Amino acid sequence: MGAREALSGRELNRALLERQLLLRRADLPVVAAVERLLGLNAQDPNLPYLALWNRLEGFMINDLTAAIENRELVRSTLMRATQHLLSVADFRLIRPQLAPLLRRVQRTAFGRRTAGADPDALVTEARDLLTDGRTLTRPELGRLLARRWPDAAPAALGWSVQYLEPVVHPAPSGTWNVRGATPFARADWTGVHREPTLHDAYLLVRRYLTAFGPASVADARTWSGLGGLREVFDRLRPELRAFTDPSGRELFDLPDAPRPDTDVPAPVRLLPEFDATLLAHADRTRVMTADVRRQVCNGAAVAATVLVDGTVAATWTAKTTTGTVTLAVRPFRPLSSTDGSAIEAEAARLLSFTHPATRHNVQLM
Repeated sequence: MGAREALSGRELNRALLERQLLLRRADLPVVAAVERLLGLNAQDPNLPYLALWNRLEGFMINDLTAAIENRELVRSTLMRATQHLLSVADFRLIRPQLAPLLRRVQRTAFGRRTAGADPDALVTEARDLLTDGRTLTRPELGRLLARRWPDAAPAALGWSVQYLEPVVHPAPSGTWNVRGATPFARADWTGVHREPTLHDAYLLVRRYLTAFGPASVADARTWSGLGGLREVFDRLRPELRAFTDPSGRELFDLPDAPRPDTDVPAPVRLLPEFDATLLAHADRTRVMTADVRRQVCNGAAVAATVLVDGTVAATWTAKTTTGTVTLAVRPFRPLSSTDGSAIEAEAARLLSFTHPATRHNVQLM
């Protein structure tokens, strides 16, 4: 076997930004964009909107809301056992692959508080309660399940369902600024299967590389939370191209996937919290240094970040007081006046999108 081509950190950076639509805003329909990105984190309802605003030309809030209301996109517990927004086709692909992981999460997080409730019986009871298109909030479902298992914690019973059974959270949940108790509905209408297949595991790895490659086995495991991916990559090896990263780790990619030149400019972007660009790899040095990562990824939290020349240069927060929304940017490194002006301009555009009728203020700390 000949020596593998080595890719620099900047080459990996530009490849990731290209695939995540962060080198230029794309002219794509919303559903096609969400599929291209292989889902969007949706732990807060506004996060997918902010993610798409960064990536799509002329994106409007109603564009995404309509796709959610029309059930072209679904919100559910998926990668890393967190809420994501995916197309129906990708939900069918990914949810069965994650089923073993999600069952383990349920045992670890809620097993003691649901002692006595057999998981299969719990799923059957929950499905019966959600039959005929019925929708229940997580607390409502938990209280009803507790009638059968009075010794179990109602909240733990409700939470358990989303890990043990494919459920979706229908609109208006997950749409712009809509928060509150999470509604549960059966996902049968999506055609989702209960058991994973090896064919779908191969397809999932290809899709992951399309969205986030070049990447290692460990990277794919970090993005998904799945084990057993080494065998899948090895089976796919004949149709993949192998590289090494600056540390000598083996990376894989699709042969014809885009890998832009390193001199391609990367514009300033204000990514929302939990953006997958920062979470899709075990080795995240292609987008941020180890020191910056420790400040951005704090426990379960992942801050909203500012990309300058493709790497994390700052965090940002927005707060509304007395009729004015203030977006504060806190840099990790000295910024040139040109970069500062670009950040301020992009932040002003973001506030015009999120708060069109409110006074705006941008602070570069």
